[in-house]
Amino acid sequence: MPFSTSDIDVTNTPAILVDLDIAKANVERFQSYADQNGLRVRPHIKTHKLPALAEMQLAAGAIGITCQKVSEAEAMVAGSDAITDVLITYNIIGSEKLEHLKALARKVKLSVVADSAEIVDGLSATFAGEAQPLAVLVECDTGANRCGVPAPDAALKLAAYIDAAPGLVFGGLMTYPPAGGEVSVERFMGEAKSLIEAQGIAVPVITSGGTPSMMHAAEAPVTTEYRPGTYIYNDRSLVSRGVTTWDNCALTVLATVVSVPAPNRAIIDAGSKTLTSDLLGLTGYGHVLGRDDITIDQLSEEHGRLVSTGSIGLNVGDRLQIVPNHVCVVTNMVDAVFVTGAGVSGVEKWPVAARGKIV
Repeated sequence: MPFSTSDIDVTNTPAILVDLDIAKANVERFQSYADQNGLRVRPHIKTHKLPALAEMQLAAGAIGITCQKVSEAEAMVAGSDAITDVLITYNIIGSEKLEHLKALARKVKLSVVADSAEIVDGLSATFAGEAQPLAVLVECDTGANRCGVPAPDAALKLAAYIDAAPGLVFGGLMTYPPAGGEVSVERFMGEAKSLIEAQGIAVPVITSGGTPSMMHAAEAPVTTEYRPGTYIYNDRSLVSRGVTTWDNCALTVLATVVSVPAPNRAIIDAGSKTLTSDLLGLTGYGHVLGRDDITIDQLSEEHGRLVSTGSIGLNVGDRLQIVPNHVCVVTNMVDAVFVTGAGVSGVEKWPVAARGKIV
């Protein structure tokens, strides 16, 4: 268990707890794998949204960070002088976002992605008059069926379009594949790379990502860079996949029992506004550490219902630690987290700098 609940100096619950020693070990574990396999690491900060944890990742050997929003990137850069290289893996549309993007590009090394000429046109119109061109990677759909061009020849077409666009430079290829998609990544990206290079256009970066398959990233050797996110904290979904264990879960939700209305049932003060409604294919809304017999079977906004196969054995006022199903969305629900370990004296409250951003 990351914390001992009796030692946690946190007055109010629900509260988000982060064990920095576990987080650091998680970061170093993947960085070691990446170093051994010649992969550059560019972690996705959507999981923690904390400049200090990005600095931990950079100190371990990461080359930069990944963000999903311009406003996330702005908050991270403002919060740390160490963050100087940012990739935003999202199609950026709209004049306000593009103006923010242009201002950010004047501060750090910045790259973005696109999967259509429409996105490229907006970027080009914004950066045509800038002193430095903006690097744009082609997003490729290698099986996740979300964003991305659908085939290698489409990647070639868009890469050439970017290469000819004023204010832009082609930065490479990007994908977010499904778990276990290394064969597809290698096939798609290898073919796209060959097609693009045959037209005299360099492909400096091929970036992939996803924590569930990160320890298999080297099985797609065409990949030059990897973007894990959840790995720094881990969560119940990853434990259920056999990717990690409860001992490697750095973030937990501290909750208090507020009612025990029946021998096999209790209510905690963590509902959907804390644990979120994400199931990710699981049954229940989190794992109560040390109590495999308990299921969190229902959530309302501020209540979580716990049921047990036998006597639940809880009393009003008891505190429990819960590993959420999906840790990234939990981070975005709170203004601050409580951290311990890795040089921190006692328990410190850290603001979540990049949460709740709109732009």
